[in-house]
Order: sequence, then structure tokens, then C-alpha cells
Amino acid sequence: MKVIICGAGQVGMNIARYLSQDANNVTVIDQSSALIRQISDTLDVQAQVGHASSPAVLERAGAADVDMLIAVTQSDEVNMVACQVANSLFSVPTKVARIRNQDYLDPVWSDLYLRENLPIDHIISPELEVALAIGRRLQVPGAFDMIPMADGRVKVIGVICSADTPIINTPLRQLTGLFPDLSIEILAIIRGDRSIVPSSDDQMLPGDEVYFVTAHDHVARAMAAFGHEEPEARRLIIVGGGNIGLRLAEHIEAAEPNMTVRLIEHDRERAQTIAQRLKKSTVLMGDGLDTEILEEANVRAAEILVAVTNDDEANILVSLLAKRFGTQRVITLINKTTYNPLVTNLGVDAVVNPRAITASNILQHVRRGRVRSVHSLRDGFAEVIEAEALETSSVVNTPIRDIKLPPAVIIGAVVRGDTVMIVRPSTVIKPHDRVILLAAARSVKKVEKLFAVRLEFF
Repeated sequence: MKVIICGAGQVGMNIARYLSQDANNVTVIDQSSALIRQISDTLDVQAQVGHASSPAVLERAGAADVDMLIAVTQSDEVNMVACQVANSLFSVPTKVARIRNQDYLDPVWSDLYLRENLPIDHIISPELEVALAIGRRLQVPGAFDMIPMADGRVKVIGVICSADTPIINTPLRQLTGLFPDLSIEILAIIRGDRSIVPSSDDQMLPGDEVYFVTAHDHVARAMAAFGHEEPEARRLIIVGGGNIGLRLAEHIEAAEPNMTVRLIEHDRERAQTIAQRLKKSTVLMGDGLDTEILEEANVRAAEILVAVTNDDEANILVSLLAKRFGTQRVITLINKTTYNPLVTNLGVDAVVNPRAITASNILQHVRRGRVRSVHSLRDGFAEVIEAEALETSSVVNTPIRDIKLPPAVIIGAVVRGDTVMIVRPSTVIKPHDRVILLAAARSVKKVEKLFAVRLEFF
């Protein structure tokens, strides 16, 4: 696939890295010669300096012959115009734009993006997606990640094992026999710096980060097996009133009416704007690192604190401070992935990485075959994929044990209508089933081919 990425910032560079690893033909455009030089030195991509929406620049980048344009510059307007130019002058089939200004995303103006007006095929709002990702983590106490699949009927959940976790030190093949009521499939184990796609002989150890898949109505039982039976939180503090903090508070007001929200924002004008937007939440003006402000927010009684300022270091410090005051869980927004192992060891319960969330959303539109959703794990070591099985796919009408899957691929669940099946060796995939699987980065292309439409289908 040939792709042009407009914007070489953190998001653009992250997407370029994902796509170049898959042997796609990637060209990156940015006005900053320093960013272009950096991306040329670190990735196997073409890179050129220029204005992303300029027809001449897009022509030099090969826009007449690309499959997709992804516009993720810092300017919403440049991203929009780049998509318009790509469509009108070069007939680029798929255009993806990052749009951050919430006014552009108001459903009232949705006709703006019709093909005859502003032809953008897929819009990505990182702040909204990050807010929703944090909201999902709040739904499962004890989880550091939660990914809904198959319209919410299946959940992929990340948990950290401790010495008290009941199912540690047990080969995975024995879990079903020892815990017959446990309907889960272990998809990935992250142990220190190692990321493992497990075999049946592997076992979970204290300190492991584990991703498993289960049906929606089995989540509570599965979490109990990992030693988590905490009640749902009722008191939440949000530190940071930017777009993410505001959208998170709005989401909680709409989805969790029984939860009390206190939001701390240091800028007076922004705090006043937020107070006017929110209906039930309390807005405090002050520094989240000020112990008096935290005390005013009743941090000692809060079950969860979410730190989502624009400063990674401030987010880490306020999270650790909240832990010291007795807050049960802290969720921390961190852009620099190098901090992840450090903050987990310091006691941060969950880390949110905006770049990874944005890349996952874009990969969903890049993946070929009948792929419905994609979620990238731990800097792209693997992807959780939801794909539809077609009549011509080699995975249908064959027991799982007899399917010749690519290496480091685990099929976790099959959804047939409203029925969710956690797979066993005898499970048979039928046409039009939705298949939830994990694939290591090196096997993603082979998985795409498994679920692609073949010529005989027509």
C-alpha cells in the first residue's frame, strides 16, 4: 500500500513507524526540516519538506498514485484542505484527517464532510478517543486497559498479576480444567521488557501485565479470577481541563450519573469555560500539585484520580501525590513511552498513551480484508483484531486445532449473532462470524490475507 502522511509530529511519526514496519510505501510531508531529517534518519520512509496541502508538494510526493492520505498536522484546517486537494486533484481513494477543534465535530455540521462538500472518509479526534479510552478503563475496576470488540459483546482486558492472583504459576493449558467457570483466553503477557504471545505451556507470574479476552457478561467473574473484586468508583478527580479532561468529564456526566466528578484546572479563564460547559461536575481553579487544592477536591476520599495535563512530569507527580494521600487508583496520561516502565513500578495503576490510541484508530482504516477494528498493544508488538470470516477464508468450517495459523497468532473469541464463544481446540468458525484474535506484528499481513475477499468469492 502507498500512503502519504501529512505531519511528522509525534502522531505522524508513530503512524509512519507502524506502516513502514509492514513494508508499506510511506511518504511523510512536513514543513519542519528538523522533523523531516529526524524521520529520515530513524525510519525506512520517504520524507520531504513542504506544506502538506500544497498541490505541488502532494504531486512530488506521488499523490496521483497513492491508496491513502493521512493528514495529522497540528492544523485542522491544513488537514481538511489536504484531503480536499487529494480528492479533487489526485483522486486519492481514502482520506483520513485528524480534527481537534470540537466545533468542527459537532453533529450539527456533519454534512460538511459529505463527498460533494469536504471529502474526508474518516475523521479522527485524538482528544475524544483518549477520553473515551479512559472512560472504558473506569468501567472495569482493577484493569489498566479495556478494549470493547464486536459492538461491546466482547471485552479485551489488561490486568497486572500480583502474588495474590489466584491463577498465576499455572500452565495456560490447565486453566480450563482447574477453573471450569473461567471463560477467558490469554492473548498476551508483558514481562518487564519482554512481550510474549503465549503458548499453552506458558504461565503468568507476579508482576506480569496480561491481556485476556472474555464475553461482556463474564467480565466480573474473570476479574475475580485475577483477584479484583473492587466496587465501581463513585468519586473521581480529574487534573487538567484541556480537551481531554473536559471531554472525559462530559462523558462521565452522560454515562455515569452516579459518579461525582471534581476537575482541577490551573488557568482561570479555562476553568470558567469548563464550569459553564459542565452540568454536574465541580470545577476547582488551581495547581494539581498544590496539596491544598487536592485536599479541597477531597483527594483522600477519591477512589480514582486521572491526570491529563499537557505535562507528562506533572501528571506523574500528581498521580504519586494522590497515591500518598490514599487514592485507590490513578490513571496517568503520558506521551513519552520511555516513562511507561518507570511509572508502573512507582505505583501508577494505568498509563494512557495518546499516540498509541490514535495509531490504533488509523490502523483500523489501513488494514485490508474484512477487518472491523484494530487495537495496537505496547508500541506495536502485536495487534488485537476483529475480523469477519468470509465463505472463501481458509479459517472457516475447520476446527481451530486444524487451522494453519501464522506464527504468534491466537484466536481468542468468535461472535456468531448474539452468541460469544471463547474458543477451544474444537471450535469451528462459520462464514460471517466475527473473529477476535491477537497477531504479532510480523504476522499481521498474513492475517489480513486470511480474511481478505478472494476472486472466487465473486
